[in-house]
Amino acid sequence: MRSKSEILDLAILGLLQEAPMHGYELRKRLNLLLGSFRALSYGSLYPALKSLVERELIAGVDTASPPPHALSGKRARIVYEMTADGKEHLAEMLANAGPAAWEDEHFDVRFAFFAQTDAETRLRILEGRRTRLAERLDQVRTSAARTRERVDEYTLELQRHGLEQVEREVKWLDGLIDNERDTRRERTGSGRPADSDTQGDPGSPQRGIEERR
Repeated sequence: MRSKSEILDLAILGLLQEAPMHGYELRKRLNLLLGSFRALSYGSLYPALKSLVERELIAGVDTASPPPHALSGKRARIVYEMTADGKEHLAEMLANAGPAAWEDEHFDVRFAFFAQTDAETRLRILEGRRTRLAERLDQVRTSAARTRERVDEYTLELQRHGLEQVEREVKWLDGLIDNERDTRRERTGSGRPADSDTQGDPGSPQRGIEERR
């Protein structure tokens, strides 16, 4: 997932995995739930939907009722739903735990769909993200130490703010990683496979999102 189009594909497929939706609802969900797509426009969404339909990863079905925002005489809205190929493609995307999944907007989207991701992959992504942020933390500290005597108080305050942000996220990730590891140990100890369940556990994304906010 190296491009914004691939990230958008993942976001759309992840939402449609939960339930079929029309374009208006999809855009609203993306804007509300995914910070990376807060400014998503129909001009970006519908070409992505068209591409997914052409690749037979989703299918569009006309419905009898126009969307609530539509004026009289508008054509019926199209409800988009996952196909079998789409589900398989989404599973492949969610199984990717490589470095791309650790980066800023990529990580946010992947984290939003942790409930659909197996436990081992979740843990690898969290650990990778923490490693990436630890590297960034070292860089910020080194840069601040080198420039402390040469910058004004406002620049120093900006550097301090950036440092605190990274430190908070590292602490947040530490808690999520501990939760995932504890859950895996509990399941293994009780005879349940460590990744047999990806929903409703203490390391679930909903809990993490609430703590982060």
